Amino acid sequence: MPERTAMPVQLRFATSLTSEQYVSQEAWQRASLDRCPLHPAGGCGFKRHGSYGRCEPPGARVARWYCRTGRTTFSLLPDCLAAKLPGTLVELEQVLAALAQAPSVEAAADQLRPDIEWAGRLRWVGRRRRLVHTALVAVIALVPEVFGGCEPTLGAIASSLGSEPGAVLVALRAVAQQQLPQLPPPLGFGARAAQRVAAGVFRRQHDSGPRAPPAGW
Repeated sequence: MPERTAMPVQLRFATSLTSEQYVSQEAWQRASLDRCPLHPAGGCGFKRHGSYGRCEPPGARVARWYCRTGRTTFSLLPDCLAAKLPGTLVELEQVLAALAQAPSVEAAADQLRPDIEWAGRLRWVGRRRRLVHTALVAVIALVPEVFGGCEPTLGAIASSLGSEPGAVLVALRAVAQQQLPQLPPPLGFGARAAQRVAAGVFRRQHDSGPRAPPAGW
């Protein structure tokens, strides 16, 4: 039987490139993964396995490797791109910024996604707000030495990091790089279905529907 692993098949590609630079430079071609995550000593037939495309941003691709013994592929996701969600981490922050400035979730949804039906707009915005909030709660739970006592808002996290607005999630990828396998997407590479951290420190809650965003978002 081939060896199996609970580790994420997506790993971090540490880079300061913006999504535009990543695409224009075709940076996935120089991404490197020297050792198999399953078999660091080698001997498993580990080799590069091309790349796969992302629908957003247009033209982006993600480098991939294959472990023949483990029958598992691994990919390197650059810091600028969201995990298991189309688009970039910067775009996610822009959604939260629009929510903070709008008089209501509905108004923000109308501004951000006028190209889809009303109910779809609310789902699109609500999902991103929920995913980011969940990720921030997880970061605080998993990295208490940095974020202990911090509120799960982008503003509070930015103050703790000394980060510029719009670059908080990207900065978190570096600060919490050891915890990325446990962090949920779009920040980390853990399973979305297992949205829990540290033996149940937080659990996914039922969405009570559109409401005004909390202060600080």
